[in-house]
Amino acid sequence: MGVSAIDYAPPDVARLREIGLFGGLSDEALRDLAAGLAVAFFEPGAAIVREGEAGREMYVILDGEVEVLRSGSHREPRVISVLGPGDWFGEMAMIDLEPRSATVRSVSSVRALRLTMHEIKAVYRKDAKSYALLVLNVARQLSRRLRVADGLIAEHAGTFATDPPPEK
Repeated sequence: MGVSAIDYAPPDVARLREIGLFGGLSDEALRDLAAGLAVAFFEPGAAIVREGEAGREMYVILDGEVEVLRSGSHREPRVISVLGPGDWFGEMAMIDLEPRSATVRSVSSVRALRLTMHEIKAVYRKDAKSYALLVLNVARQLSRRLRVADGLIAEHAGTFATDPPPEK
């Protein structure tokens, strides 16, 4: 991983409130969560997570921009998304415990919150309602991404379905 520095100073609660992942959490829950979070810094071009690796943490971008790359069959990785401040990534590996589905690389200098399974479990143990809100916020974002992917699949499937069959 291309981490250039880690800062353990808690992020500001007001800043966390601006991020959709933390929507609905009380100030107390945000303070408790923030107390355990690290802020990671990445130089441009750093691979933050790599496709195929195990993952037990996710990241929330505070500053900067990253690109999400996915390998296709026998092809070079392609950029499938660009994320910026307030966006997050890495949550899929935490939910399904499968290897990372994509590589995420910093486009610029990036400052990001690092949430580990430990911090998520701590929220669960202390405040089940806040945990439920956090998980619901992740689910909402995954649903949005799935809708986009479904739209792309439908667009391409429609193209294939309307093409005339090959002549014999």
